[in-house]
Amino acid sequence: MHFEQTFPRRQTRQIMVGDVPVGGDAPITVQSMTITKTADHEATLQQIYSLAAAGADIVRCTCNRQEAAEGLARIVPRSPVPIVADIHNNHRMALAALEAGVHCLRLNPGNITDPTKIKLVAQEAKDRNVPIRIGVNGGSLDSSLYDPDVGVTPEAMVESAMRELSYFDEVDFDLVKISVKASSVPLMIEAYRQMSEATDYPLHLGVTEAGPPPAGTIKATAGIATLLAEGIGDTIRYSLTADPVEEAKAGRQLLEALGLRERKNVDLIACPSCGRAEIDVYKVANDAMEAFEDRKIPLQVAVMGCVVNGPGEAKDADLGIAAGNKRGHLFVKGENVAVVPEDEMVDQLLDWALYLHEEGVEATMDRAKSTRAAARKAAEEDRARNLDERGEDANASEAAVELIRNRTTS
Repeated sequence: MHFEQTFPRRQTRQIMVGDVPVGGDAPITVQSMTITKTADHEATLQQIYSLAAAGADIVRCTCNRQEAAEGLARIVPRSPVPIVADIHNNHRMALAALEAGVHCLRLNPGNITDPTKIKLVAQEAKDRNVPIRIGVNGGSLDSSLYDPDVGVTPEAMVESAMRELSYFDEVDFDLVKISVKASSVPLMIEAYRQMSEATDYPLHLGVTEAGPPPAGTIKATAGIATLLAEGIGDTIRYSLTADPVEEAKAGRQLLEALGLRERKNVDLIACPSCGRAEIDVYKVANDAMEAFEDRKIPLQVAVMGCVVNGPGEAKDADLGIAAGNKRGHLFVKGENVAVVPEDEMVDQLLDWALYLHEEGVEATMDRAKSTRAAARKAAEEDRARNLDERGEDANASEAAVELIRNRTTS
């Protein structure tokens, strides 16, 4: 039985970014940002389609000059997902992006500080029913909020967002979501905690400038997952120094792993290998991941190195394979159904996964009627042989423990 963890969500207002709801009881969404020149609308559209295919619900594009705004006018009507315009220092680019039909604006309070210009943009966005993300960044705070003796503080970041909200309030604009990002994970976590106490607007989570994978992915996950586990956050973005498709994939995988979005692709689980393993578990697991990568098969699939503990460890998976004596033992819902040659394990795993996904469990078990008895017998034979040859303590760890005890007590 699969156990999907759910977390009590902080109650927030809901806004619409195009046709995608953010906040309230809407699913947590995944965002990313294009790295193409927005003026090159064909290249940018191609990247947007790749991001959407990888799991992005919303995509942000830079709008730093007139040519970029003109590119947005050509991108928005053809985009498969809502488009957010990223505005830098020039409020006129925000107005141009609105003319281009974007579904949301992102304003950095540290870059546009003139209240008159901020309120003008908010009024224009209000007239078009377009939301704005207040994008506070620890690296670009308004100088009036930065204390050189202390540095960036969570309180200063929250104050920056609240000051921007006060300008919006003056023109009665409330289609807002907020981010308080920082490259420091502890700073980012505390800023979002304080922000969630200060307002009920939806929050956009992210660790800014997290860096390249794998370190950047770990850093971003540490911040985002911590807050999601506390019920904080309505939309997320991994900021990686990598192909943005990797950002979308990471965001989607995180939400699926936490049980916050329905599984879209395979969840591959694999043993860490040990002295009992009879195959190269790393290679088989990586080959399987590659085979399943672009297929929308929302199953949990297990790859195990032996038939001693493998079946038990993978019994809750939809489908699994355990190695033994140059062959693979295939399991469906914890039941041994077939034996396949070692060099066909990944292909057979994919074949049975497709069948299980398309035809269902009952039909899959019917398919295995003729092979089930022989498969069980073969698995038990390999299990007994493996235990006989390698023993329960395949890595000889208990022998080492006993040696340590003898040396330390004598």
